[in-house]
Amino acid sequence: MMPLCYAESGQPLTIKRIGGNPEAKQHLKDLGFNVGGEVRIVSSLNGNLIVQVKESRIAVSNELAQKIMV
Repeated sequence: MMPLCYAESGQPLTIKRIGGNPEAKQHLKDLGFNVGGEVRIVSSLNGNLIVQVKESRIAVSNELAQKIMV
């Protein structure tokens, strides 16, 4: 298990755990990040990520990406 920010681009990944305070967890859940769900890194720039969750592409800061364990 590792933070999303350290994963390889283009590979399908399964979310194992979401950390952080309750507000951060709820924000990620609202964006579609759920435990057991699939996510794929589309691109990375200066630690910030563009990820595909379901049918959407979402920009995620490095800080939030560290809370998503895959």
